[in-house]
Amino acid sequence: MIPAMPASAAAARARQASSASSVLLRFGRVAAMGTVAALILIAGVWASWGTAQHVLLTKGREQGTVEVTRCGDGVCSGPYVPVSAGSQARERVLIEDSVAVAKGRTYSVVLKPGSGDAVRSGPAGMLYAWVPLGGALLLASVVVAGGLRRTRVAWGMAGVGVALLTAAFFAV
Repeated sequence: MIPAMPASAAAARARQASSASSVLLRFGRVAAMGTVAALILIAGVWASWGTAQHVLLTKGREQGTVEVTRCGDGVCSGPYVPVSAGSQARERVLIEDSVAVAKGRTYSVVLKPGSGDAVRSGPAGMLYAWVPLGGALLLASVVVAGGLRRTRVAWGMAGVGVALLTAAFFAV
């Protein structure tokens, strides 16, 4: 402390310096955690969109049904019966082997353009396509609650994520 400066002025200057540093730290935390939460959500949408685009944007795509006759090595296959105009019957199309597909069952599908790969369509296929986004919402809700300290927003995100995952579970 400078001898000519009163003690109250030195204390005020110290409070001002600590206030500025706490504001800077708070801004850094919010920016970093906001970026992490946004990246998690973007990754969830990105992972979901690869399948969801075929289910949501069906205009001009081949639609039909596939009866699963064989499963192995992560894929199932079976004959394709067209439903949409311009679609051709195929002896074998591939569909991802997951908990949503069982041998001997028939599923409504949309074919990916230019390939023999099929994606489940209808409500079950749509919900199943967005499962990665549901997981991302759950993960991002933890970041929003802990890092951004926005508990109401976090509870909302978690609720939407749980609802999406639960709906997909029961639809599939």
